[in-house]
Amino acid sequence: MSLISIIVPMYNEKEIASYSMEKLIEIGNGLDEEYEIVVINDGSNDETDAIIESFAAENEKIKLISFSRNFGHQMAISAGLDFASGDAVIIIDGDLQDPPELIPDMIDKWKEGWHVVYGKRRSRKGESWFKLITARLYYKILSKLIDIEIPENVGDFRLMDKMVVEEFRNLHERHR
Repeated sequence: MSLISIIVPMYNEKEIASYSMEKLIEIGNGLDEEYEIVVINDGSNDETDAIIESFAAENEKIKLISFSRNFGHQMAISAGLDFASGDAVIIIDGDLQDPPELIPDMIDKWKEGWHVVYGKRRSRKGESWFKLITARLYYKILSKLIDIEIPENVGDFRLMDKMVVEEFRNLHERHR
């Protein structure tokens, strides 16, 4: 049986932290795999830390890393990747804007042999016209600057095989 690590960066998420943990535990308990939830509290100055600590005290599958200050979303993800011990790692934002119900499907794709499985948005409902235009512009500029194909409308919601995570850990960039 494989171990799946679910990495959840959080910053000032007190309004949704309990719901997020309950939902991720529900999803995890429905898996055919073992799982751990690695929450990175990125220096929240609300009750996010205390809420996650209460869940971790009741459930050994929940691990908490708390930063002394806010280091930023990408550094929180990096810390989660460094700490995770899974055969596959799933990154999902703490606000659950991406549907955690897709986690079993991502694991199925991984079992088929895919090393990276992206969660791609079909629509960007609720986002301002400015956000939509800048997102489109970002992907156009990025595709012109690099030789690697980056899929559009994907965020951090993804599954990565342990092999990919190990390679990522070997990168020592400070500004991700």
